[in-house]
Amino acid sequence: MKTTKFAKKEEIERKWYVVDAKDQILGRLCSQIASYLRGKHKPVFTPNVDTGDFVIVINADKIKVTGKKMTDKVYYHHTGYIGSIKAKALKDRIKEEPENVIRDAVWGMLPKNRLGRKMIKKLKVFSGPEHEHTAQKPELIKITK
Repeated sequence: MKTTKFAKKEEIERKWYVVDAKDQILGRLCSQIASYLRGKHKPVFTPNVDTGDFVIVINADKIKVTGKKMTDKVYYHHTGYIGSIKAKALKDRIKEEPENVIRDAVWGMLPKNRLGRKMIKKLKVFSGPEHEHTAQKPELIKITK
């Protein structure tokens, strides 16, 4: 009988991938990015080991959402002072900080522990078509709609 092979931290090969977010649906894009960050696309996936790859997202400011989420979806933030809760609609947040919209959506799909905190650091998001990681020779991933 064969034993199950578990991945070790030292044996993991990490690749770099580029994703173009132009005209992509936010949730569907982020769920596939989270899958690549976790390493679920690899045959050596182990839930308790970070087997994922690096993902670079470009054109984050050209993301789309379905329905009326641009006006109805509200992000809340509390400063810590009494009565100082801040609210910002998705359309305002995409104008000001499109990188954080994608980062927050992906973070919601990763585990909330020290392993998830390591995974989210492998996500690099840029609002324009240029990125600074060309030396890593990233491969382009075609995300299906």
